[in-house]
Amino acid sequence: MLRVLYVSTEVHPWLKTGGLADVNGALPAALIAAGIDVRLLLPAFPALRAAASDCGPARPLVPAVGVSSAALLPCRLGGVPAWLLDCPALFARDGGPYSDADGRDWPDNLRRFALLGWAAARLGAGDLDPWRAAVVHSHDWHAALANAYLAIRGGARPASVFTVHNLAYQGQFAAAEFATLDLPDSCYASAGLEFYGHVNCMKAGLYYADRITTVSATYAREIQTVEHGHGMDGLLRARAAALRGILNGVDAQAWDPARDPALPAHFSAADVAGKQACKSALSSALGLHAGAGPLVGVVSRLTPQKGLDLLLACLPQIVAADARIALLGSGDPTAERAWAAAAAAHPGTIAVRLGYDEALAHRIYAAADVLAVPSRFEPCGLSQLYALRYGALPLVRRTGGLADTVIDTDATTLAASEATGFVFEQAETAALGDTLRRCFALWHAPALWRQVQYRAMTRDFSWAGAAAEYRALYRELRPAD
Repeated sequence: MLRVLYVSTEVHPWLKTGGLADVNGALPAALIAAGIDVRLLLPAFPALRAAASDCGPARPLVPAVGVSSAALLPCRLGGVPAWLLDCPALFARDGGPYSDADGRDWPDNLRRFALLGWAAARLGAGDLDPWRAAVVHSHDWHAALANAYLAIRGGARPASVFTVHNLAYQGQFAAAEFATLDLPDSCYASAGLEFYGHVNCMKAGLYYADRITTVSATYAREIQTVEHGHGMDGLLRARAAALRGILNGVDAQAWDPARDPALPAHFSAADVAGKQACKSALSSALGLHAGAGPLVGVVSRLTPQKGLDLLLACLPQIVAADARIALLGSGDPTAERAWAAAAAAHPGTIAVRLGYDEALAHRIYAAADVLAVPSRFEPCGLSQLYALRYGALPLVRRTGGLADTVIDTDATTLAASEATGFVFEQAETAALGDTLRRCFALWHAPALWRQVQYRAMTRDFSWAGAAAEYRALYRELRPAD
């Protein structure tokens, strides 16, 4: 059986800062269902340590990257075999996995995630356990150094796959910190980890991995351009033959409006009556009045990437259409203040909840008629996939995974019963405004709206498809395993 060591930092439902955790909570199980022997490797953050079951005896590690005491703890997370990298000095902290309670990055992040990469390379190669991986699959910059540690081994070693979930977050550190990594000096070069005089962890994955994947086909093309490449576009063009996009999926167990325990009523594509009950309950809870227009939901981080400033600029149009907005999110303080001010200026029309609440997110997807995702860039996006499942027609910009998952509503796609939402091209207020007008016009044609909603809810974005693509990729690298 093909053995894969899956290396990352967070996993739903136990530890989540974003969509990476949702992927990690579903993809390993889908890979196991596809016949692959998958083992997780994650830092022993307190939430993961508390969630671990069937723990075996800890296995001490030799000192590495300046860390004198660490161990591997074999266990299970849910139904998936795992190892937790136990190093209390680095991982047993209050606050988040990457930053403290005030949002400041931990100053020793490079050492913390270098230890993860070092342990992944040693464990994958069979140095720390009789189980030996055919492929080490690392995710985002926190696990990217595994690829460098594997590359310097030489000779027989596991193949390596590196997945970029968001190229904008790269893990960049001062050049002086390179000395802590226990890597040869030759690795600190333009053909290596060096990036404009800094150590760049993302580049370790992009340069050293045998294969690079990202989370949608369109994003794989976009990151090879100056606009979306974040300085890595040249390297990605040079490695284009090793790069492919594999679209993320949806956990059909966790995201099912027919049995979601967070909802006050259930519904399905065949019978959406319960969706109105969800809408009424959410509106009452958030203090929203009934309106002639649709309820527009937003579940998002509040960052410039997400384009929600464009939606703010369209508020006069939304209010004039007698629509409502229910927003859940947090992030940039300026954006938080702007949305809070909008809610204060339009009571009963706009409701804003700052922070993150998983159950409330589910209720917004279930209640919303439209889900707004006007992102400037979006590697894959999961919110529009959840919205499709819950019959909230996505209104998105044509970028990344949004372009790959939402089919715009026009005369042609309506006639062919293909439309699933609304898509605009340019990250401009006028373009979003034009698409809102099309959306509101369709809302007042209930039979057509229901046709699009049914098509949206019956599209298949299960993880089985992604798992099959990853399995084929692993087999390319290790056909004999």
